[in-house]
Amino acid sequence: MRCWPALFFLLWTGAFAQVPGRGDLRGRVLEDSTGVSNVHLLNLSAEQATISDQEGFFTIPAEEGDTVLVSAIRYERITFHITPEMLRGRLLSISLTPFVNQLDEVVLYPYNLSGDLGRDLGNLPVEEPVTAASLGLPNAFAPVKTQTERMLYEATTGGGIVPLNPVLNAISGRTRMLKKRLARDRAYQQTLEVRARYPDSVFVGQLGVPALRIPDFMYYCEADPSFGSLAEGDPLRMWEFLRKKSAEYRKNNGLEQKP
Repeated sequence: MRCWPALFFLLWTGAFAQVPGRGDLRGRVLEDSTGVSNVHLLNLSAEQATISDQEGFFTIPAEEGDTVLVSAIRYERITFHITPEMLRGRLLSISLTPFVNQLDEVVLYPYNLSGDLGRDLGNLPVEEPVTAASLGLPNAFAPVKTQTERMLYEATTGGGIVPLNPVLNAISGRTRMLKKRLARDRAYQQTLEVRARYPDSVFVGQLGVPALRIPDFMYYCEADPSFGSLAEGDPLRMWEFLRKKSAEYRKNNGLEQKP
Protein backbone atom coordinates (compact mmCIF):
# COMPACT_ATOMS: atom_id res chain seq x y z
CA MET A 1 0.00 0.00 0.00
CA ARG A 2 2.94 2.35 0.52
CA CYS A 3 3.69 2.47 -3.25
CA TRP A 4 0.30 4.02 -4.10
CA PRO A 5 1.22 7.64 -3.13
CA ALA A 6 4.38 7.48 -5.30
CA LEU A 7 2.42 6.03 -8.24
CA PHE A 8 -0.26 8.70 -7.86
CA PHE A 9 2.43 11.42 -7.81
CA LEU A 10 4.00 10.14 -11.06
CA LEU A 11 0.64 10.01 -12.81
CA TRP A 12 -0.27 13.48 -11.55
CA THR A 13 3.02 15.09 -12.65
CA GLY A 14 2.94 13.30 -16.00
CA ALA A 15 -0.51 14.64 -16.73
CA PHE A 16 0.65 18.21 -16.26
CA ALA A 17 3.99 17.76 -18.05
CA GLN A 18 2.24 17.23 -21.38
CA VAL A 19 -0.26 20.05 -21.76
CA PRO A 20 -2.41 19.49 -24.88
CA GLY A 21 -1.72 21.98 -27.64
CA ARG A 22 1.58 23.21 -26.22
CA GLY A 23 5.17 22.31 -26.92
CA ASP A 24 8.03 22.81 -29.38
CA LEU A 25 7.49 22.66 -33.12
CA ARG A 26 10.36 20.74 -34.71
CA GLY A 27 10.98 20.62 -38.42
CA ARG A 28 13.23 21.18 -41.39
CA VAL A 29 13.12 23.68 -44.27
CA LEU A 30 14.04 22.26 -47.67
CA GLU A 31 14.61 23.14 -51.30
CA ASP A 32 14.58 20.10 -53.59
CA SER A 33 15.22 17.79 -50.60
CA THR A 34 18.25 19.88 -49.53
CA GLY A 35 18.21 21.62 -46.14
CA VAL A 36 18.34 25.43 -46.24
CA SER A 37 20.25 27.28 -43.52
CA ASN A 38 19.68 30.78 -42.08
CA VAL A 39 15.91 30.67 -42.54
CA HIS A 40 14.02 32.88 -40.08
CA LEU A 41 10.91 31.37 -38.45
CA LEU A 42 8.78 33.80 -36.45
CA ASN A 43 5.93 32.74 -34.18
CA LEU A 44 3.89 35.94 -34.58
CA SER A 45 1.37 34.90 -31.92
CA ALA A 46 3.92 34.11 -29.19
CA GLU A 47 6.53 36.65 -30.39
CA GLN A 48 9.20 33.94 -30.58
CA ALA A 49 11.78 33.50 -33.34
CA THR A 50 14.51 31.09 -34.41
CA ILE A 51 16.86 30.39 -37.34
CA SER A 52 17.39 27.07 -39.13
CA ASP A 53 20.82 25.45 -38.76
CA GLN A 54 23.28 24.42 -41.50
CA GLU A 55 21.13 21.39 -42.42
CA GLY A 56 17.81 23.28 -42.28
CA PHE A 57 16.60 21.91 -38.92
CA PHE A 58 14.82 24.15 -36.41
CA THR A 59 12.91 24.11 -33.11
CA ILE A 60 10.52 26.88 -32.01
CA PRO A 61 8.07 27.15 -29.08
CA ALA A 62 4.48 26.91 -30.33
CA GLU A 63 0.96 25.96 -29.41
CA GLU A 64 -2.18 25.09 -31.34
CA GLY A 65 -3.53 28.04 -33.34
CA ASP A 66 -0.29 30.08 -33.41
CA THR A 67 0.67 31.79 -36.67
CA VAL A 68 4.19 31.12 -37.96
CA LEU A 69 5.98 33.15 -40.64
CA VAL A 70 8.84 31.55 -42.61
CA SER A 71 11.18 34.07 -44.24
CA ALA A 72 14.40 33.40 -46.16
CA ILE A 73 16.66 35.09 -48.69
CA ARG A 74 15.47 34.63 -52.29
CA TYR A 75 12.48 32.48 -51.28
CA GLU A 76 8.76 33.13 -51.12
CA ARG A 77 7.52 33.83 -47.60
CA ILE A 78 5.25 31.19 -46.04
CA THR A 79 2.62 31.74 -43.34
CA PHE A 80 0.77 28.87 -41.66
CA HIS A 81 -1.21 28.06 -38.50
CA ILE A 82 -0.14 25.44 -35.95
CA THR A 83 -2.37 22.36 -35.85
CA PRO A 84 -2.42 19.55 -33.25
CA GLU A 85 -0.98 17.17 -35.86
CA MET A 86 2.07 19.42 -36.33
CA LEU A 87 2.81 19.39 -32.60
CA ARG A 88 2.32 15.63 -32.31
CA GLY A 89 4.43 14.83 -35.38
CA ARG A 90 8.11 14.06 -35.07
CA LEU A 91 9.32 16.43 -37.83
CA LEU A 92 7.55 19.03 -39.98
CA SER A 93 8.92 19.46 -43.53
CA ILE A 94 8.61 22.94 -45.08
CA SER A 95 9.36 23.24 -48.81
CA LEU A 96 10.64 26.64 -49.98
CA THR A 97 9.87 28.15 -53.37
CA PRO A 98 12.52 30.43 -54.99
CA PHE A 99 11.37 34.04 -55.22
CA VAL A 100 11.22 35.53 -58.72
CA ASN A 101 10.75 39.29 -58.89
CA GLN A 102 9.59 40.46 -62.32
CA LEU A 103 9.43 44.19 -63.00
CA ASP A 104 7.40 45.50 -65.93
CA GLU A 105 8.69 49.01 -65.58
CA VAL A 106 11.38 50.82 -63.59
CA VAL A 107 10.90 54.51 -62.74
CA LEU A 108 13.67 56.54 -61.11
CA TYR A 109 12.78 59.51 -58.93
CA PRO A 110 15.14 62.23 -57.70
CA TYR A 111 16.31 61.89 -54.12
CA ASN A 112 15.10 64.44 -51.60
CA LEU A 113 18.59 65.51 -50.59
CA SER A 114 20.25 68.89 -50.12
CA GLY A 115 23.31 67.98 -52.19
CA ASP A 116 25.61 68.73 -49.26
CA LEU A 117 27.04 65.29 -48.46
CA GLY A 118 28.37 66.32 -45.06
CA ARG A 119 25.04 67.76 -43.95
CA ASP A 120 22.99 64.85 -45.32
CA LEU A 121 25.17 62.27 -43.58
CA GLY A 122 24.92 64.21 -40.35
CA ASN A 123 21.11 64.07 -40.45
CA LEU A 124 21.03 60.28 -40.56
CA PRO A 125 20.82 58.58 -37.11
CA VAL A 126 23.48 55.99 -37.96
CA GLU A 127 25.66 54.37 -35.34
CA GLU A 128 29.10 53.04 -36.22
CA PRO A 129 29.04 49.23 -35.84
CA VAL A 130 31.58 47.65 -33.52
CA THR A 131 33.97 45.49 -35.56
CA ALA A 132 37.31 43.78 -35.05
CA ALA A 133 38.95 46.58 -37.05
CA SER A 134 37.38 49.37 -34.94
CA LEU A 135 38.59 47.60 -31.80
CA GLY A 136 42.11 47.25 -33.22
CA LEU A 137 42.16 43.47 -32.90
CA PRO A 138 45.02 41.55 -34.61
CA ASN A 139 44.32 39.97 -38.01
CA ALA A 140 41.15 42.05 -38.34
CA PHE A 141 41.55 42.24 -42.12
CA ALA A 142 42.71 38.66 -42.70
CA PRO A 143 40.17 36.87 -44.94
CA VAL A 144 38.74 33.74 -43.34
CA LYS A 145 36.96 31.13 -45.44
CA THR A 146 33.47 30.18 -44.35
CA GLN A 147 32.46 26.56 -43.82
CA THR A 148 30.66 26.48 -47.18
CA GLU A 149 33.71 27.95 -48.97
CA ARG A 150 35.93 25.28 -47.43
CA MET A 151 33.48 22.53 -48.41
CA LEU A 152 33.27 23.83 -52.00
CA TYR A 153 37.07 24.04 -52.24
CA GLU A 154 37.37 20.45 -51.04
CA ALA A 155 34.70 19.31 -53.51
CA THR A 156 36.39 20.92 -56.54
CA THR A 157 40.05 20.06 -55.89
CA GLY A 158 42.07 16.90 -55.70
CA GLY A 159 45.40 15.28 -56.52
CA GLY A 160 46.55 12.78 -59.12
CA ILE A 161 46.68 12.82 -62.92
CA VAL A 162 42.88 12.78 -63.12
CA PRO A 163 41.46 14.18 -59.85
CA LEU A 164 38.43 12.08 -58.92
CA ASN A 165 37.00 14.40 -56.27
CA PRO A 166 35.74 17.12 -58.69
CA VAL A 167 34.35 14.50 -61.10
CA LEU A 168 32.44 12.55 -58.45
CA ASN A 169 31.03 15.67 -56.81
CA ALA A 170 29.94 17.09 -60.18
CA ILE A 171 28.13 13.86 -61.07
CA SER A 172 26.40 13.57 -57.69
CA GLY A 173 25.28 17.21 -57.78
CA ARG A 174 27.14 18.10 -54.59
CA THR A 175 29.19 20.82 -56.29
CA ARG A 176 26.04 22.49 -57.68
CA MET A 177 24.37 22.30 -54.27
CA LEU A 178 27.40 23.87 -52.55
CA LYS A 179 27.55 26.69 -55.09
CA LYS A 180 23.88 27.49 -54.45
CA ARG A 181 24.48 27.40 -50.71
CA LEU A 182 27.50 29.69 -51.07
CA ALA A 183 25.42 32.20 -53.05
CA ARG A 184 22.74 32.17 -50.34
CA ASP A 185 25.37 32.59 -47.62
CA ARG A 186 26.94 35.59 -49.35
CA ALA A 187 23.55 37.23 -49.90
CA TYR A 188 22.71 36.61 -46.25
CA GLN A 189 26.02 38.14 -45.15
CA GLN A 190 25.39 41.22 -47.29
CA THR A 191 21.96 41.62 -45.71
CA LEU A 192 23.49 41.32 -42.22
CA GLU A 193 26.03 44.02 -43.05
CA VAL A 194 23.32 46.45 -44.12
CA ARG A 195 21.24 45.52 -41.07
CA ALA A 196 24.20 46.26 -38.77
CA ARG A 197 24.45 49.86 -39.99
CA TYR A 198 21.30 50.89 -38.15
CA PRO A 199 20.18 50.27 -34.54
CA ASP A 200 16.74 48.79 -33.83
CA SER A 201 15.48 52.21 -32.76
CA VAL A 202 15.92 53.47 -36.34
CA PHE A 203 13.89 50.62 -37.84
CA VAL A 204 11.14 51.03 -35.24
CA GLY A 205 11.05 54.82 -34.88
CA GLN A 206 12.08 56.06 -38.34
CA LEU A 207 10.87 53.25 -40.62
CA GLY A 208 7.88 52.01 -38.60
CA VAL A 209 9.00 48.35 -38.70
CA PRO A 210 8.26 46.34 -35.49
CA ALA A 211 11.41 44.97 -33.85
CA LEU A 212 10.31 41.35 -34.29
CA ARG A 213 9.82 41.86 -38.04
CA ILE A 214 13.17 43.54 -38.78
CA PRO A 215 14.78 40.32 -40.18
CA ASP A 216 11.75 39.72 -42.40
CA PHE A 217 11.84 43.34 -43.59
CA MET A 218 15.52 43.00 -44.50
CA TYR A 219 14.73 39.92 -46.62
CA TYR A 220 11.90 41.84 -48.27
CA CYS A 221 14.42 44.53 -49.21
CA GLU A 222 17.02 41.97 -50.37
CA ALA A 223 14.51 40.51 -52.84
CA ASP A 224 14.59 43.81 -54.77
CA PRO A 225 17.09 43.54 -57.69
CA SER A 226 18.65 46.91 -56.82
CA PHE A 227 19.48 45.93 -53.22
CA GLY A 228 22.84 44.32 -54.01
CA SER A 229 24.29 47.34 -55.83
CA LEU A 230 22.91 49.80 -53.28
CA ALA A 231 24.40 47.80 -50.41
CA GLU A 232 27.87 48.34 -51.87
CA GLY A 233 27.30 51.99 -52.79
CA ASP A 234 26.27 55.35 -51.33
CA PRO A 235 24.74 54.96 -47.82
CA LEU A 236 22.38 57.89 -48.54
CA ARG A 237 20.88 56.06 -51.52
CA MET A 238 20.49 52.94 -49.37
CA TRP A 239 18.71 54.96 -46.67
CA GLU A 240 16.28 56.39 -49.23
CA PHE A 241 15.72 52.87 -50.53
CA LEU A 242 14.93 51.58 -47.02
CA ARG A 243 12.43 54.39 -46.45
CA LYS A 244 10.60 53.56 -49.68
CA LYS A 245 10.59 49.80 -49.02
CA SER A 246 9.39 50.29 -45.42
CA ALA A 247 6.27 52.06 -46.70
CA GLU A 248 5.60 49.17 -49.11
CA TYR A 249 6.28 46.59 -46.40
CA ARG A 250 3.88 48.20 -43.91
CA LYS A 251 1.16 48.41 -46.56
CA ASN A 252 1.61 44.80 -47.74
CA ASN A 253 1.59 43.42 -44.19
CA GLY A 254 -1.24 45.52 -42.77
CA LEU A 255 0.97 47.29 -40.23
CA GLU A 256 0.11 50.63 -38.67
CA GLN A 257 1.64 53.60 -40.34
CA LYS A 258 4.38 55.30 -38.35
CA PRO A 259 3.43 58.62 -36.73
